[in-house]
Amino acid sequence: MNRSRRLSVVSVILILLRIGVAVAVVLGTWATISAGRLNPTEWRDLFIFGIAQGSVYALIALGYTLVYGVLLMINFAHGDVFMFGGMTGFFVADALAKAGFLDGMPSILIGMVVVLAVAMVSSSLLAILLERIAYRPLRRAPRLVPLITAIGASLFISNSVRGLYGEQVRAYPRLDVFQGYFFEGGPFQILRVHAIVIVAATLLMVVLYWFVERTRTGRAMRAISEDKDTAALMGINVDRIISVTFGIGGLLAGAAGVLFAIVFGQVNWFMGFLPGIKAFTAAVLGGIGSIVGAMVGGLMLGVLESVGPNLFLSGFGVPSPNQLRDVVAFTVLVLVLIFRPYGIFGRPEGR
Repeated sequence: MNRSRRLSVVSVILILLRIGVAVAVVLGTWATISAGRLNPTEWRDLFIFGIAQGSVYALIALGYTLVYGVLLMINFAHGDVFMFGGMTGFFVADALAKAGFLDGMPSILIGMVVVLAVAMVSSSLLAILLERIAYRPLRRAPRLVPLITAIGASLFISNSVRGLYGEQVRAYPRLDVFQGYFFEGGPFQILRVHAIVIVAATLLMVVLYWFVERTRTGRAMRAISEDKDTAALMGINVDRIISVTFGIGGLLAGAAGVLFAIVFGQVNWFMGFLPGIKAFTAAVLGGIGSIVGAMVGGLMLGVLESVGPNLFLSGFGVPSPNQLRDVVAFTVLVLVLIFRPYGIFGRPEGR
């Protein structure tokens, strides 16, 4: 009796919270649009920037969701794998720029492919090493143990990079090919850097989806995500597939590190923390363990973070709403965990 009463009280509180959030969003949006604080061009630019930023989040989130799919653990060191790729890519890009290899086409294109490849390979190797040293010995340990290990690994990687590469902010070389607009002056005007990031991230996500769905290794990854012991009995090398999964997540994180640096123009040893947490939020939003969910969650979070502060908060007279972008992102995480903890495309445990 007491339990049912307690559950009914909790249900009422959650319903009231849902209504309160919905009313606040509607009122804030209505007030912002009515006041005409931004013109359609500014809204378009915010939306496109959100897509570009969300594409980076999606690439990082895929690493979280792939690892969770095969090991049922959250690899909180993944944000630092992303940071390592961005930092390594900087030194390659800086060396190529000083050698004059990033001046003019087609050398710029070749140079950026080299930067991207080096960043992806270095992050992938780090992720594989992390799995082999930190996580494999704890494969049968309680789930809390690898989680604590992941936090320790994150601190070790970030501070090692701080000691090896320095703690100053590094500015990526400015490339003329990334400056200016596509379709300048038209209704579909878009910054070149945003278009390049969106296209590159989309290609990587399509390739990953094809790999997981159509290749033998991808089928083995899906089998292990269902049942590792049964997959091993069917002849699948579980350790090798798990290492491949970490490696693929590292590849995507390294690419995301370079794309992030292209958008924001700089990197530092601490850059993996916030994007890593936001990518985790995106993975939870889309449904942790779901590849499509990670992609959609990353794009949604990027757009919400870019458009949300102006759309929801400006109408309430909040000064400098863009300073509250992180608040919007983590509010989304809290609300998802309260109302739909398994995400948009996820399934409740046990189903």
